[in-house]
Amino acid sequence: MADTHIVTIERHIIEEERRHPGARGAFSNILSDIALAAKVISRQVNMAGLVDILGRAGHRNVQGEAVQKLDVFAQDVMYRAMDHTGHLCCMVSEEVEDFIPIPDKFPAGGYVLLFDPLDGSSNIDVNVSIGTIFSILKKVSPEERGSLEDCLQPGRRQLAAGYVVYGSSTMLVYTTGNGVHGFTLDPSIGEFLLSHENIRIPEAPPRFYSVNEAYEERWSPGMRAFVDHLKGRDGSDGGGGFSSRYIGSLVADFHRTLLRGGIFMYPGDSRNPEGKLRLLYEASPLAFIAEQAGGRASDGRRDILEVEPAGLHQRTPLFLGAAELVTMAERFLAEG
Repeated sequence: MADTHIVTIERHIIEEERRHPGARGAFSNILSDIALAAKVISRQVNMAGLVDILGRAGHRNVQGEAVQKLDVFAQDVMYRAMDHTGHLCCMVSEEVEDFIPIPDKFPAGGYVLLFDPLDGSSNIDVNVSIGTIFSILKKVSPEERGSLEDCLQPGRRQLAAGYVVYGSSTMLVYTTGNGVHGFTLDPSIGEFLLSHENIRIPEAPPRFYSVNEAYEERWSPGMRAFVDHLKGRDGSDGGGGFSSRYIGSLVADFHRTLLRGGIFMYPGDSRNPEGKLRLLYEASPLAFIAEQAGGRASDGRRDILEVEPAGLHQRTPLFLGAAELVTMAERFLAEG
């Protein structure tokens, strides 16, 4: 018989925990609870065409964006999966203006969870892949149920980060600073199984770029020059030969970049000079994953993981993917 074995995400989390003799299990339990929430959200996403959860919920979130019914569902699932466990002191969500303390009726713990419950949810009506993004930090303040200080930490302090992509299959990808690992949900047994071990962003040939070119007129000269270089329009050595790939769903675009290589870009522009993606629960978690997979993430000037956040919903430009291409983008932006 072939020498093979099945590794569930729970088993993998436990094996990772054994690398840290002083671990008491709380951190591992948080990851397991996130995986459970992802299963519930995945089930509902897959039923979206059959039950009344499509379309808008009728109000806007703190970002000023129309809230979709699935956003509300995913927010509720993530919150209820995490609020009572005794492992968290507070949470931060794209859908809530302030940080979310753990209710007084439940014990509080020593970790902070930041998450985007359903990235790209407006695409669900047209059956495009969407996802959940999460980040875990260690509590640093003396406040039992958390404070802004606990939430506003640079990405370099993340203990873990990950995302779930709900597509043709549901896949959970995460890192605890020891490589990047991917798990595919087997719906027949309800388990996430290890399918992509030690993911590395391909370095060659990384000839894919992902950006919304409809905003080109708003771009800086440096940004235009970089994309022209990728297309071979500038006639310089090493340019050209790149293919454009853009889905319009951050998790899906990053997932493809992680597995296939290249660079994903959401730059600042004349209308949104600080970009549109959120630093704490979108850019930083994906930056941590990219770096652990051998890539880089930048706001166009510096590593995303070094940025000191000033607000819960702070926005940032984002360039992430193959390290060589991110560094090249920085050079073009600086010269432009």
